Amino acid sequence: MGIPTVKREKKNYLIDTLHSLLYELSEEQKKDCVIIIFIAEVDASYVESVAENSLPSFPREVQSGVLEVISPPASYYPDFSNLKKAFGDSEDRVRWRTKQNLDYSFLMLYAQPKGTFYLQLEDDIIAKPGFIESIKSFAAQQSQDWMVLEFSQLGFIGKLFKSEDLPLIVEFFLMFYKDKPIDWLIDHLLWVKVCNPEKDTTHCETEKSKIRIRAKPSLFQHMGIYSSLVGKIQNLKDKDFGKNHLHKAHNNPPANVDTSLGIYQQYTLEKVYKGQDFFWALSPVAGDYIRFTFLKPLKVEKYLFRSGNMEHPGDKLFNTTVEVLPADVTTKDGYLKIGAFENGIAEGSINQSIGRIQAIRLSVSSDSPVWAILSEVKFKYTS
Repeated sequence: MGIPTVKREKKNYLIDTLHSLLYELSEEQKKDCVIIIFIAEVDASYVESVAENSLPSFPREVQSGVLEVISPPASYYPDFSNLKKAFGDSEDRVRWRTKQNLDYSFLMLYAQPKGTFYLQLEDDIIAKPGFIESIKSFAAQQSQDWMVLEFSQLGFIGKLFKSEDLPLIVEFFLMFYKDKPIDWLIDHLLWVKVCNPEKDTTHCETEKSKIRIRAKPSLFQHMGIYSSLVGKIQNLKDKDFGKNHLHKAHNNPPANVDTSLGIYQQYTLEKVYKGQDFFWALSPVAGDYIRFTFLKPLKVEKYLFRSGNMEHPGDKLFNTTVEVLPADVTTKDGYLKIGAFENGIAEGSINQSIGRIQAIRLSVSSDSPVWAILSEVKFKYTS
């Protein structure tokens, strides 16, 4: 999977995108893929800052080689000052799309020897649960002569190529990188491959559809608002993505749930616990809590709490600890602290010497200026 990213003046979505992609991967799937972040800038200090801000959130993936970060040498890019304007585009836009073509080309060639397939993504997206298996299954159903499989209808998001085809594709890009945007170049390449100049447009489109195949529903949604092109706002949304991407059903144990937080509209704590929707609460203050009391004491092995979501990434739980109430209470108020939220997520294993657990509580220790979304609650347990 290739993710190009550049400096954005307003908001950077990269970490949220990586959380969405990596969370959906099982440990077995992680052994079968590599995610390459291509920081398409030559400012060394900026490249280092992106790496330093992003990689600490994913230590295991970096250590195992699932996540790589690369950047180009300054000598890779030509002089962009004398580009010819075309199609009514401004000079800034021509420079932007020309550099973008070179960015994709660099990333594709770097990724080419690393896998059987190459999936082109962007740095401001969200992925559907099970996206890897869906892609593999769809690819396996196709004949061998396809060239592009599309898992999003937007731009250059979710485009799957065979790695063996990448040198040819990049060669075509590099011949015309100054002339047209990347999605137009792909379309032209397909035209060259299969269209007969002596046939009509309908015949050409039919032939292209045999090697450029669209999968539905879409597996990736564009979430960014601020483009990497300065001043450009893009409210692009893939209508084929659906609305079921912000929560995920789980097999949690029967429990009573309660909270001191004010609940926003219909987004109740019960719904996130059952995986029906997310829990959305008014701004937490010190002393607020979210509590899950099991109907009978359980052995809980692992826990996961995820706050915020891709549409409201800032609505996270801050300064919040994870506490358990053992069936055999040994402390003054009964609860033992076992973890805390970092970057909106709390997850970990529970020491089995604690024994069976009556309840798990999230405790807020200081006031928060933002509202809070609890988008996922997941326990691994035995009765």
